[in-house]
Amino acid sequence: MKAIDAKIIRQIFILLLILLIGGLIFKEMAPYLSGILGAVILYVLLKKTMVKLVKKGWHPNLASGVLMSLSFFVILLPIVGIILMLGNKVEAAVSKSEKIIKIIEKKLQDFEFRFGYDVTSQFDGAAISGWVSENLQGLAGGTFTTVIAIAIMYFLLYYMLTNRKQLRESLFEYIPISESSLKIIGSETRAMVRANAFGIPLVAIAQGVVAFIGFLIFGVENPFFWSGIVTFGSMIPFVGSLLGTIPVFILMLSNGDTFQAYGILLYGIIIVGSTDNLIRLFVLQRLDNVHPLITLLGVIVGLPLFGFVGLIFGPLLISLFLIIVRIYKKEYGKGTEEKL
Repeated sequence: MKAIDAKIIRQIFILLLILLIGGLIFKEMAPYLSGILGAVILYVLLKKTMVKLVKKGWHPNLASGVLMSLSFFVILLPIVGIILMLGNKVEAAVSKSEKIIKIIEKKLQDFEFRFGYDVTSQFDGAAISGWVSENLQGLAGGTFTTVIAIAIMYFLLYYMLTNRKQLRESLFEYIPISESSLKIIGSETRAMVRANAFGIPLVAIAQGVVAFIGFLIFGVENPFFWSGIVTFGSMIPFVGSLLGTIPVFILMLSNGDTFQAYGILLYGIIIVGSTDNLIRLFVLQRLDNVHPLITLLGVIVGLPLFGFVGLIFGPLLISLFLIIVRIYKKEYGKGTEEKL
């Protein structure tokens, strides 16, 4: 029996150590992964401006401080404010969800009585209400973790902006990927960040604003809250603005406001729904189009990991994974294809 080369054993041992220690680090850093991804996103968005300011004679520390302050007040603060305002509405959302589910259950019972089909036995209203309550509270929770993630994000962002050359050299030195592959990762990540950081929120906010106008026109109670739900739903493929429109339709119908109920339903389907197509036609054609399946999988993965901001970070994480798979195929797949 041939003995295993000592060099191979040492290599395997070192790889196991890397995986073990890396796994422990990732496990502890997982709650703050949104901060790391946030730093990457802001770096991609601010890098060109940083380079221009430094070329104009600005000191790197001053330029990075100004850009970080602007990003805080223009980008981060409004997002946090919206999340906190929606978070304060969690109890109201839970009570509304229970009311909506009871209305749906009653409608199903009426359907059963008319047509003789058993539907309500498969409809567990209490379980659905509990699920909605748990997930809404989860979206609004994690304040302490969020604060730490933001601190990590700005610490990393400062280093990335002021040490761009060292960062680039470190990537080439420590990441075991060829220079050409790293350049592909960099260019595709920049395009992907622009699409996720601008495209998805832009469509969602536009639909939320249009929905808010419609809710005011038809006299919907708490129009700001329901427009926030529309904005949230617009980020989820195959769900869209109907996540906010349908509950409002059911509530108004149950209150006897039949005209307003069907009016807001048609408004949501036709006017709010067409907003997505218009923005994609005139604005998002300049950005890389994110496949709806990537967005959907990103939302499923991102919400449990990052909470509300997972709507943006989730698709980014899925896209990064796909890029790495493509790089692996490019680096190591050719030899396998030749042998076959």
